[in-house]
Amino acid sequence: MLESVLARGRVAAEALMVDECVVEKVTGSTTDPDTGEVTDTYGPVYTGKCRVQQAAPSASDQRVGEADLLMVTRVLQLPVLTSTAVRAGHRVRLTGCVHDPGLVGRRFTIRAEFAKSHATSRRLGIEEATS
Repeated sequence: MLESVLARGRVAAEALMVDECVVEKVTGSTTDPDTGEVTDTYGPVYTGKCRVQQAAPSASDQRVGEADLLMVTRVLQLPVLTSTAVRAGHRVRLTGCVHDPGLVGRRFTIRAEFAKSHATSRRLGIEEATS
């Protein structure tokens, strides 16, 4: 019985995931032979449907180098069974957003993994640096 209830809950949660994203992890790095600058290379760990939500309004100021950034937190929801490789530290890029085209192209970093036994979606705390 629990399995059927959980399956229905996951179907309902995924029905709300009408947006698309790519979650990537660092796979290596390259070094520019002229400047010596090291750049991380990334590879996808998840590509597919998602949902972005504002949990509780939350933001914090951070200084990065000489720039003042506003760090905005949100919650990313992914299908449980197809996003098992997603972890904190990975980056997220929204590639499609049905109801808010302004979110397309925005990038986030996964900062927190929320887990529970009977999850209907994989919920991840994400953070966006805005200036």
